[in-house]
Amino acid sequence: MPDVPLPPELDAQLDRLVARLPDTIRGDAEAVARIRPVALASDFALDVLQRQPDVLAQLLENDAQHGIAAPMLDAGNRSEWPALLRRYRTACSTRLVWRDVHGLDDVDATLAGSTALAEKCLTLALDALEAEFAQRYGRVRDIDGNVVRLVVFGLGKLGGGELNFSSDIDLIYGFATAGESDGGRALAAEDYFTRLGQQLAKLLDENTGDGFSHRVDLRLRPFGSAGRIALSFAAMEQYFQHEGRDWERYAWQKARPVAGDIEAGERFLTQLRPFIYRRYLDYGALDGLRQMKAMIAAEVARKELSDDIKRGDGGIREIEFLAQALQLIRGGREPALRDRRLMPTLDALHAHAQIDADTLVLLQRAYRFLRQLENRLQMLRDAQTHRLPADPLDRLRIARGLGYADWDALVDALRDVRASVAQEFDALFAVRSQQRAATADNDLTGYWAALPAGGERAVLEAAGFSDSTDVDAALRDFARSPSVRDLSDSARTRLDRLMPILLQASAPADRPLQAIRRLLALLHNILRRASYLALLDERPAALARLVDVVTRSAFLAERLAAHPLLLDELLDARDEGPLLQRGEMATACRRALRQSDLEAGLLDLNETRQQLSFRIALATLDGRQSGQDATRQLAWLADAVVDTVLALARRDLEAMHGALPDARFAVIGYGSLGGEELGFGSDLDLVFLYDAPADAQSTGARPLDAQRWAARLGQKIVALLGTVTGGGRLYDVDVRLRPDGGKGLLVSSLASYAEYQRERAWTWEHQALVRARFVAGHEAMAEAFEDVRRDILATPRDPAKLHEDVLSMRLRMRAELDRSAGDRFDLKQGRGGLVDLEFLLQWLVLREGATRPALLAPRATPLLLEAAGVEGLLDAGTSAGLRAAHATLLELGLGCTLDRRTRIVVETPELDSARETIRCAADWT
Repeated sequence: MPDVPLPPELDAQLDRLVARLPDTIRGDAEAVARIRPVALASDFALDVLQRQPDVLAQLLENDAQHGIAAPMLDAGNRSEWPALLRRYRTACSTRLVWRDVHGLDDVDATLAGSTALAEKCLTLALDALEAEFAQRYGRVRDIDGNVVRLVVFGLGKLGGGELNFSSDIDLIYGFATAGESDGGRALAAEDYFTRLGQQLAKLLDENTGDGFSHRVDLRLRPFGSAGRIALSFAAMEQYFQHEGRDWERYAWQKARPVAGDIEAGERFLTQLRPFIYRRYLDYGALDGLRQMKAMIAAEVARKELSDDIKRGDGGIREIEFLAQALQLIRGGREPALRDRRLMPTLDALHAHAQIDADTLVLLQRAYRFLRQLENRLQMLRDAQTHRLPADPLDRLRIARGLGYADWDALVDALRDVRASVAQEFDALFAVRSQQRAATADNDLTGYWAALPAGGERAVLEAAGFSDSTDVDAALRDFARSPSVRDLSDSARTRLDRLMPILLQASAPADRPLQAIRRLLALLHNILRRASYLALLDERPAALARLVDVVTRSAFLAERLAAHPLLLDELLDARDEGPLLQRGEMATACRRALRQSDLEAGLLDLNETRQQLSFRIALATLDGRQSGQDATRQLAWLADAVVDTVLALARRDLEAMHGALPDARFAVIGYGSLGGEELGFGSDLDLVFLYDAPADAQSTGARPLDAQRWAARLGQKIVALLGTVTGGGRLYDVDVRLRPDGGKGLLVSSLASYAEYQRERAWTWEHQALVRARFVAGHEAMAEAFEDVRRDILATPRDPAKLHEDVLSMRLRMRAELDRSAGDRFDLKQGRGGLVDLEFLLQWLVLREGATRPALLAPRATPLLLEAAGVEGLLDAGTSAGLRAAHATLLELGLGCTLDRRTRIVVETPELDSARETIRCAADWT
């Protein structure tokens, strides 16, 4: 409180309030000094202190820091239950006032205290009533004889753990399964829990001579006031599946079991999560929230509630709406955004780049300011109000209690807070069509509206479409397609807003007809899911990004059309930041293991791989990273996927046949995977190895010996990698590099693999071993494989015979595979291409590995070139030139892949220079 003396009229009122206390207290100057600030803030608290002197004694002694003792409710004091609960609630509430006024609790602690008090009263009342019902009707049991209890869900601020001082509590009653009570007067579960719920609400809510414990609101239940008081979880799930509305998704975001069978309640909320949070970016939720906000705004205007700090402009509700809207949009993809509490949600939104640091600070400060003011308004007389008082003396009490010199000073601070909140809220909820009105070409709007029967092709020509005839035909076909004709009114409205902008953005493209065809293919797929239309409609940045991406990359356009979930990536703020590293990719992929169902886990993994590879492709397309970085990241991603698939396959195999004791399994990556130079859409060259005691048997009911167990595991891995799900296919797999190729066993023992490499492998197989590396499996197998690989590569060889074998294989491959012709060059197989460089390095490793162990560690081409330079096998200039040539060819190849072109390109001076560098170094070919 400011040092400025209180006005005489306020000072006199405080004296009159304090005079109501016992003489022993009024004679204690120190006690009066501590009570006066409480009297200033709360008539309610002073009245409680007068009626419950034991509470006053605790507060004066130690500020009741350990809380107020809860009453015992049992059959012996049944008639006193209402009074005991109400006295307990008012005593605890007075403690909250005292600690708030004296600065012992901040606003967060006061909200948490109000929440804990409501939960305690609920638990006390429910426990007592459950015992009473058990005596009268028995306990409800399901078909298996298990006891079924009521679950009390708290919604709103109770569910969020942020209950204001004198709030009502929003409750919904549910129960896990149907059944019947086992007492002499048996009741069906629904009747039993309906009666129990009604008694619970009455015990808390009924106004008696002692007031009330907590006002109870049951209107948020399914079907509202017309619905049943208590529903089974199955009935509730059915309701939300068929009847659930946008506002209920918003309400259930904060739902939390607060009394009764807490564990059953949490399980139900896990089942309900898909109703609340969509698996994609859900910008469609904004329309529903806008409608809710509009209804509130209309109520505010109708009831003249501009002074309502909860529902008015810039009030508490707008901060909550803003946070919960961003949660609804992104919470399906980001579990960290599903917190019920507002403050942690704002922190998470900042951590996920949805609000910046300044906005985070602004909203959190504003929220705490408004919630403390709300509490003080309610503490004054324990009233459920959010309106600023009209009485001058009440205004002065509120202002001075919060540390302001007068009411005007408080109002000035409040005005600034509400203005800043309203600005942030409007920035998110602005109607995008208003923003677009100025940017959409009116002629194109009219043209699209007239299709398919009307519309003039000349409009397209005027807009810049050189091949306007073909574009016009494609658009007419699209407009008359069933997917467009059958759209709902709201979806058609969104599409009508989008199409003129898409047309306008596509006209300047190098190949506008191609851009239009790619965009229409995507639109055909997303029309069935209105949320994707909403994303593009709500976020102009995503729309512009979409046109840019599909214009420049056929590969990404196809991915978007096949998997619209990837549209989310166009808005992901992480696309502009550093890409995930190896460990982060592994963590992201292994989240699929949380699914107990194999099919669900595989779907999650597919979607994760699609999203991460799409993100890598965007960064490469935009030039934000080099081709070498991209191929390395794609290899890391493949490693993470294979590791996760191995875990999924092993879990599934062990469920059927048990574990194989002391067995070790490994997945070895060859080729571009082994060399960490994987391309977009590349298949994986894999070899599977195992090691186990000869007599090992799996432990399941259907045991397998080691060889069959390992073979089944390898087969499952290949099958899962190639399984088509809603999220696509993970990878095509090539296993022909295993010992004896297509004639050999799919999975080899480590011993037989080593024997094959030593005794029977061809030179080209040893060449392939240069790039081979352990990808997934038992860590001990990584070391064992490295030992085998190192021994083979370090074997002394006849240089002349080695040269003959390598050259023969290269010439044979070039004759069969090189597709160069005229001025068009095959980047991979052409002379001076990528394979020539790979063969050069493999030849050097096999020739020199026996005496130069430094050559045996690297797999990737740049690292092998660097090692060859350090070892003096290549001079510094040649090593650097080859690294540059490799980077050039890699960039050109990725560019072709991203636009779905074969890796055969027109020769250019830069390409000629790179080829010449490789040809000169590999002149032995």
